[in-house]
Amino acid sequence: MAECALNLASSPPALSANLRISPTRFSPLRRTLPLTSPSVAGKPLFCSHLHRSTNSSRSQFRTKSSMAEKVTGKSKAEVKVYDSEEELAVALAKYTADLSEKFCKERDAFTVVVSGGSLIKSLRKLVEPPYIDSIDWSKWHVFWVDERVVPRDHPDSNYLLTYDGFLSKIPIPAGHVYAINDALSAEAAADDYETCLRHLVKSKILDISKESGFPKFDVMLLGMGPDGHVASLFPGHPLVHEKEKWVTFIKDSPKPPPNRITFTFHVINSSANIALAIVGAGKADVVHKLLGDDDKSSDLLPVQMVSPEGELVCFLDKDAASKL
Repeated sequence: MAECALNLASSPPALSANLRISPTRFSPLRRTLPLTSPSVAGKPLFCSHLHRSTNSSRSQFRTKSSMAEKVTGKSKAEVKVYDSEEELAVALAKYTADLSEKFCKERDAFTVVVSGGSLIKSLRKLVEPPYIDSIDWSKWHVFWVDERVVPRDHPDSNYLLTYDGFLSKIPIPAGHVYAINDALSAEAAADDYETCLRHLVKSKILDISKESGFPKFDVMLLGMGPDGHVASLFPGHPLVHEKEKWVTFIKDSPKPPPNRITFTFHVINSSANIALAIVGAGKADVVHKLLGDDDKSSDLLPVQMVSPEGELVCFLDKDAASKL
Protein backbone atom coordinates (compact mmCIF):
# COMPACT_ATOMS: atom_id res chain seq x y z
CA MET A 1 0.00 0.00 0.00
CA ALA A 2 1.23 3.49 -0.74
CA GLU A 3 2.31 5.43 2.30
CA CYS A 4 0.52 8.49 3.67
CA ALA A 5 2.80 11.07 2.11
CA LEU A 6 3.47 14.70 2.97
CA ASN A 7 3.65 17.24 0.22
CA LEU A 8 6.74 19.15 1.35
CA ALA A 9 5.91 22.20 -0.70
CA SER A 10 5.33 25.29 1.37
CA SER A 11 1.92 25.90 2.90
CA PRO A 12 -0.64 27.95 0.97
CA PRO A 13 0.15 31.69 1.27
CA ALA A 14 -3.12 32.52 3.02
CA LEU A 15 -2.58 29.78 5.56
CA SER A 16 1.04 30.71 6.25
CA ALA A 17 0.19 34.38 6.62
CA ASN A 18 -2.64 33.75 9.03
CA LEU A 19 -0.81 31.25 11.21
CA ARG A 20 2.64 32.86 11.59
CA ILE A 21 4.42 29.51 11.50
CA SER A 22 7.33 29.09 13.90
CA PRO A 23 10.15 26.90 12.55
CA THR A 24 10.59 25.20 15.93
CA ARG A 25 6.96 24.15 16.22
CA PHE A 26 4.51 22.16 14.16
CA SER A 27 3.90 23.71 10.76
CA PRO A 28 0.67 23.04 8.85
CA LEU A 29 2.03 21.18 5.83
CA ARG A 30 -0.46 19.76 3.38
CA ARG A 31 -0.96 16.01 3.62
CA THR A 32 -1.60 14.01 0.47
CA LEU A 33 -3.21 10.64 1.16
CA PRO A 34 -3.89 7.67 -1.13
CA LEU A 35 -7.43 7.00 -2.26
CA THR A 36 -7.60 3.21 -2.34
CA SER A 37 -9.42 1.55 0.55
CA PRO A 38 -8.58 -2.14 1.08
CA SER A 39 -11.11 -3.99 3.17
CA VAL A 40 -10.47 -5.11 6.73
CA ALA A 41 -12.73 -7.72 8.27
CA GLY A 42 -14.32 -6.78 11.57
CA LYS A 43 -17.35 -7.54 13.65
CA PRO A 44 -19.60 -4.69 14.78
CA LEU A 45 -19.30 -3.25 18.27
CA PHE A 46 -22.69 -2.37 19.69
CA CYS A 47 -23.26 0.80 21.67
CA SER A 48 -24.94 1.14 25.01
CA HIS A 49 -26.65 3.72 27.16
CA LEU A 50 -24.93 5.42 30.09
CA HIS A 51 -26.65 5.56 33.44
CA ARG A 52 -25.65 6.73 36.85
CA SER A 53 -25.29 3.96 39.40
CA THR A 54 -28.63 3.44 41.15
CA ASN A 55 -27.12 3.91 44.60
CA SER A 56 -25.65 7.31 43.75
CA SER A 57 -27.19 10.43 45.22
CA ARG A 58 -27.45 13.81 43.53
CA SER A 59 -24.87 15.20 45.94
CA GLN A 60 -22.22 12.81 44.63
CA PHE A 61 -22.07 14.78 41.41
CA ARG A 62 -20.93 17.86 43.32
CA THR A 63 -17.73 16.09 44.37
CA LYS A 64 -14.50 15.94 42.41
CA SER A 65 -15.15 12.40 41.27
CA SER A 66 -18.04 9.95 41.27
CA MET A 67 -19.03 6.98 39.17
CA ALA A 68 -21.60 6.39 36.44
CA GLU A 69 -22.42 2.91 35.22
CA LYS A 70 -23.35 1.61 31.79
CA VAL A 71 -26.46 -0.51 31.56
CA THR A 72 -24.41 -3.34 30.05
CA GLY A 73 -22.42 -3.58 33.27
CA LYS A 74 -19.37 -4.13 31.05
CA SER A 75 -17.50 -1.15 32.47
CA LYS A 76 -18.02 2.05 34.39
CA ALA A 77 -17.70 5.68 33.42
CA GLU A 78 -16.03 7.90 35.97
CA VAL A 79 -17.75 11.26 36.34
CA LYS A 80 -15.66 14.17 37.55
CA VAL A 81 -17.29 17.49 38.40
CA TYR A 82 -15.28 20.68 38.88
CA ASP A 83 -16.16 24.08 40.29
CA SER A 84 -14.89 25.86 37.19
CA GLU A 85 -13.79 25.24 33.62
CA GLU A 86 -10.29 26.27 34.73
CA GLU A 87 -10.14 23.37 37.21
CA LEU A 88 -11.52 21.04 34.56
CA ALA A 89 -8.77 22.08 32.13
CA VAL A 90 -6.09 21.41 34.75
CA ALA A 91 -7.49 17.93 35.42
CA LEU A 92 -7.87 17.14 31.71
CA ALA A 93 -4.23 18.06 31.13
CA LYS A 94 -3.03 15.72 33.88
CA TYR A 95 -5.28 12.92 32.60
CA THR A 96 -3.88 13.29 29.07
CA ALA A 97 -0.27 13.62 30.21
CA ASP A 98 -0.56 10.48 32.36
CA LEU A 99 -1.92 8.50 29.41
CA SER A 100 0.82 9.89 27.18
CA GLU A 101 3.49 8.66 29.57
CA LYS A 102 1.82 5.24 29.84
CA PHE A 103 1.45 4.58 26.12
CA CYS A 104 4.82 6.06 25.14
CA LYS A 105 6.44 3.57 27.52
CA GLU A 106 4.28 0.64 26.42
CA ARG A 107 4.23 1.07 22.65
CA ASP A 108 6.56 3.98 21.85
CA ALA A 109 3.67 5.99 20.38
CA PHE A 110 0.58 7.84 21.56
CA THR A 111 -2.41 8.09 19.21
CA VAL A 112 -4.68 10.99 20.15
CA VAL A 113 -8.02 11.89 18.57
CA VAL A 114 -9.49 15.34 19.19
CA SER A 115 -12.77 17.00 18.34
CA GLY A 116 -13.33 20.69 17.70
CA GLY A 117 -15.42 23.21 19.60
CA SER A 118 -14.79 24.03 23.25
CA LEU A 119 -12.63 20.91 23.72
CA ILE A 120 -9.62 22.65 22.16
CA LYS A 121 -9.80 25.50 24.68
CA SER A 122 -9.90 22.95 27.49
CA LEU A 123 -6.58 21.48 26.27
CA ARG A 124 -4.72 24.75 26.92
CA LYS A 125 -3.03 23.56 30.12
CA LEU A 126 -1.11 20.94 28.15
CA VAL A 127 0.91 23.70 26.48
CA GLU A 128 1.92 25.20 29.82
CA PRO A 129 4.45 24.00 32.43
CA PRO A 130 4.95 21.33 33.58
CA TYR A 131 3.45 19.43 30.63
CA ILE A 132 4.88 21.41 27.73
CA ASP A 133 8.36 20.30 28.81
CA SER A 134 7.64 16.86 30.31
CA ILE A 135 5.52 15.28 27.54
CA ASP A 136 7.36 13.45 24.77
CA TRP A 137 5.62 15.21 21.90
CA SER A 138 7.73 13.37 19.32
CA LYS A 139 5.69 10.23 19.96
CA TRP A 140 2.27 11.86 19.60
CA HIS A 141 0.10 11.17 16.55
CA VAL A 142 -2.90 13.51 16.29
CA PHE A 143 -6.16 12.81 14.45
CA TRP A 144 -9.60 14.41 14.22
CA VAL A 145 -12.79 12.55 15.11
CA ASP A 146 -14.54 14.72 12.55
CA GLU A 147 -13.78 17.57 10.22
CA ARG A 148 -15.66 20.10 8.17
CA VAL A 149 -14.91 19.83 4.44
CA VAL A 150 -13.62 23.37 4.03
CA PRO A 151 -10.17 24.81 3.29
CA ARG A 152 -7.81 24.51 6.24
CA ASP A 153 -7.59 28.28 6.63
CA HIS A 154 -11.40 28.58 6.80
CA PRO A 155 -12.92 29.74 10.12
CA ASP A 156 -15.05 26.55 10.27
CA SER A 157 -12.04 24.23 10.04
CA ASN A 158 -11.39 22.05 13.09
CA TYR A 159 -7.81 21.83 11.89
CA LEU A 160 -7.39 25.61 12.06
CA LEU A 161 -9.04 25.76 15.49
CA THR A 162 -6.72 23.03 16.78
CA TYR A 163 -3.66 24.61 15.19
CA ASP A 164 -4.32 28.03 16.70
CA GLY A 165 -5.19 26.72 20.16
CA PHE A 166 -2.86 23.74 20.51
CA LEU A 167 -0.69 22.40 17.68
CA SER A 168 1.14 25.67 17.02
CA LYS A 169 2.36 25.65 20.62
CA ILE A 170 3.87 22.15 20.84
CA PRO A 171 6.94 20.61 19.13
CA ILE A 172 5.07 17.78 17.42
CA PRO A 173 6.52 16.41 14.16
CA ALA A 174 4.56 17.64 11.15
CA GLY A 175 4.31 14.08 9.82
CA HIS A 176 2.42 13.04 12.95
CA VAL A 177 -0.55 15.34 12.33
CA TYR A 178 -3.23 13.77 10.15
CA ALA A 179 -5.39 16.49 8.63
CA ILE A 180 -7.89 15.74 5.87
CA ASN A 181 -7.12 16.43 2.23
CA ASP A 182 -9.20 19.59 1.83
CA ALA A 183 -8.96 19.47 -1.97
CA LEU A 184 -11.35 16.50 -2.10
CA SER A 185 -15.12 16.12 -1.92
CA ALA A 186 -16.64 14.93 1.36
CA GLU A 187 -16.99 11.35 0.11
CA ALA A 188 -13.46 11.20 -1.30
CA ALA A 189 -11.98 12.86 1.80
CA ALA A 190 -13.62 10.25 4.04
CA ASP A 191 -12.28 7.38 1.90
CA ASP A 192 -8.89 9.07 1.84
CA TYR A 193 -8.74 9.39 5.63
CA GLU A 194 -9.82 5.79 6.16
CA THR A 195 -7.08 4.62 3.80
CA CYS A 196 -4.52 6.55 5.82
CA LEU A 197 -5.76 4.87 9.02
CA ARG A 198 -5.45 1.46 7.38
CA HIS A 199 -1.87 2.25 6.41
CA LEU A 200 -1.08 3.29 9.99
CA VAL A 201 -2.51 -0.01 11.24
CA LYS A 202 -0.29 -1.85 8.78
CA SER A 203 2.75 0.12 9.96
CA LYS A 204 1.88 -0.64 13.63
CA ILE A 205 1.35 2.98 14.65
CA LEU A 206 -2.34 2.23 15.20
CA ASP A 207 -3.58 -0.85 17.01
CA ILE A 208 -6.56 -2.94 15.93
CA SER A 209 -9.17 -3.90 18.50
CA LYS A 210 -9.29 -7.64 19.09
CA GLU A 211 -12.95 -7.27 20.06
CA SER A 212 -14.25 -5.27 17.11
CA GLY A 213 -11.67 -5.40 14.32
CA PHE A 214 -11.74 -1.59 14.12
CA PRO A 215 -8.77 0.71 14.83
CA LYS A 216 -8.05 1.23 18.51
CA PHE A 217 -6.82 4.71 19.42
CA ASP A 218 -5.07 5.27 22.73
CA VAL A 219 -7.36 8.16 23.68
CA MET A 220 -10.16 10.23 22.20
CA LEU A 221 -10.64 13.70 23.69
CA LEU A 222 -14.19 14.64 22.78
CA GLY A 223 -16.70 17.38 23.36
CA MET A 224 -20.47 17.27 23.03
CA GLY A 225 -22.96 19.56 21.32
CA PRO A 226 -26.00 21.03 23.11
CA ASP A 227 -28.18 18.59 21.12
CA GLY A 228 -26.15 15.59 22.32
CA HIS A 229 -24.16 15.08 19.12
CA VAL A 230 -20.58 13.83 19.19
CA ALA A 231 -18.18 14.00 16.27
CA SER A 232 -20.49 14.71 13.30
CA LEU A 233 -22.97 12.07 14.43
CA PHE A 234 -26.25 13.88 15.02
CA PRO A 235 -29.50 12.83 16.73
CA GLY A 236 -31.80 10.95 14.36
CA HIS A 237 -29.30 10.83 11.50
CA PRO A 238 -28.81 7.42 9.84
CA LEU A 239 -25.01 7.69 10.13
CA VAL A 240 -25.23 6.80 13.82
CA HIS A 241 -26.04 3.25 12.66
CA GLU A 242 -23.17 2.89 10.15
CA LYS A 243 -21.70 -0.59 10.69
CA GLU A 244 -18.99 -1.06 8.06
CA LYS A 245 -16.96 2.08 7.46
CA TRP A 246 -14.23 3.46 9.68
CA VAL A 247 -14.69 7.00 8.35
CA THR A 248 -17.82 8.23 6.62
CA PHE A 249 -19.19 11.50 5.25
CA ILE A 250 -22.24 13.67 5.69
CA LYS A 251 -23.59 16.22 3.22
CA ASP A 252 -26.69 17.30 5.14
CA SER A 253 -25.35 18.19 8.57
CA PRO A 254 -28.08 19.88 10.65
CA LYS A 255 -25.35 22.20 11.89
CA PRO A 256 -23.41 24.18 9.26
CA PRO A 257 -21.30 23.64 7.31
CA PRO A 258 -23.24 20.75 5.73
CA ASN A 259 -20.30 18.77 4.30
CA ARG A 260 -18.20 16.86 6.85
CA ILE A 261 -16.34 13.63 7.47
CA THR A 262 -16.58 11.71 10.74
CA PHE A 263 -15.38 8.60 12.51
CA THR A 264 -18.16 6.06 12.97
CA PHE A 265 -19.29 4.76 16.34
CA HIS A 266 -17.52 1.44 15.80
CA VAL A 267 -14.20 3.31 15.65
CA ILE A 268 -15.07 5.65 18.52
CA ASN A 269 -16.15 2.76 20.73
CA SER A 270 -13.05 0.69 19.99
CA SER A 271 -10.92 3.27 21.83
CA ALA A 272 -8.73 2.35 24.77
CA ASN A 273 -9.80 5.57 26.53
CA ILE A 274 -12.35 8.31 25.94
CA ALA A 275 -12.60 11.62 27.79
CA LEU A 276 -15.81 13.61 27.38
CA ALA A 277 -15.28 17.25 28.35
CA ILE A 278 -18.62 19.03 28.79
CA VAL A 279 -18.86 22.64 29.92
CA GLY A 280 -21.70 25.10 30.44
CA ALA A 281 -25.29 25.31 31.64
CA GLY A 282 -26.52 25.07 28.05
CA LYS A 283 -25.59 21.38 28.08
CA ALA A 284 -27.06 20.54 31.49
CA ASP A 285 -30.27 19.00 30.10
CA VAL A 286 -28.32 16.61 27.88
CA VAL A 287 -25.94 15.75 30.73
CA HIS A 288 -28.99 14.89 32.84
CA LYS A 289 -30.28 12.65 30.06
CA LEU A 290 -26.84 11.07 29.75
CA LEU A 291 -26.15 10.44 33.44
CA GLY A 292 -29.47 10.84 35.24
CA ASP A 293 -31.28 7.73 36.46
CA ASP A 294 -34.80 8.85 35.56
CA ASP A 295 -34.55 8.94 31.76
CA LYS A 296 -37.10 6.53 30.28
CA SER A 297 -36.60 7.48 26.62
CA SER A 298 -35.90 4.66 24.18
CA ASP A 299 -34.31 7.04 21.66
CA LEU A 300 -30.64 7.39 22.50
CA LEU A 301 -28.77 10.58 21.79
CA PRO A 302 -25.41 10.07 20.08
CA VAL A 303 -23.54 10.91 23.29
CA GLN A 304 -25.43 8.08 25.01
CA MET A 305 -23.98 5.70 22.42
CA VAL A 306 -20.40 6.43 23.47
CA SER A 307 -19.32 3.15 25.05
CA PRO A 308 -15.59 2.44 24.66
CA GLU A 309 -13.91 -0.91 25.11
CA GLY A 310 -11.64 0.78 27.62
CA GLU A 311 -12.30 3.54 30.14
CA LEU A 312 -14.67 6.48 29.82
CA VAL A 313 -14.19 9.59 31.95
CA CYS A 314 -16.69 12.47 31.89
CA PHE A 315 -15.18 15.83 32.84
CA LEU A 316 -17.96 18.29 33.78
CA ASP A 317 -17.96 21.77 35.19
CA LYS A 318 -20.58 22.51 37.84
CA ASP A 319 -22.83 24.32 35.35
CA ALA A 320 -22.99 21.31 33.03
CA ALA A 321 -23.70 19.08 36.05
CA SER A 322 -26.27 21.46 37.58
CA LYS A 323 -29.29 19.24 36.81
CA LEU A 324 -27.87 16.00 38.14
